[in-house]
Amino acid sequence: MSLMSPQQQKLEEHLRALCDELDHFLEERYGDRYELHPNRPPRGKAARVSYDGLFSTGTKFTLGYGSEHGRGYLVDIELSTLERVKPEDRQEIEEAAITFLRQQLPTHFPNRNLSVVKDGSVYKITGDFSLGSL
Repeated sequence: MSLMSPQQQKLEEHLRALCDELDHFLEERYGDRYELHPNRPPRGKAARVSYDGLFSTGTKFTLGYGSEHGRGYLVDIELSTLERVKPEDRQEIEEAAITFLRQQLPTHFPNRNLSVVKDGSVYKITGDFSLGSL
């Protein structure tokens, strides 16, 4: 039994779809840059795109206490490798991911005022997450 309202569940589904598209984008662009963790299945071999390949992407809701930008969804981008990820590669991947998210937000959430902002050391999707308009 889900404790989420149907509207909240729909919002979460839209966010998951957006992150799955981001995962595909990152895999196509950077998936061969680092060796895959030995315990991680190759791309396309798991039930969900976030469970295989080099990248795992997702969002996590935060109330934003102590944040300049308030509540929103933290953007999580993980690389599944045992190699040390170069800081310049991490920055390039994050910048490409954030550009992708900014371009795709209006498609997944039309008629909403959403943005991706840097909040300290993390990125966050902020704006109108009201449940009445889903």
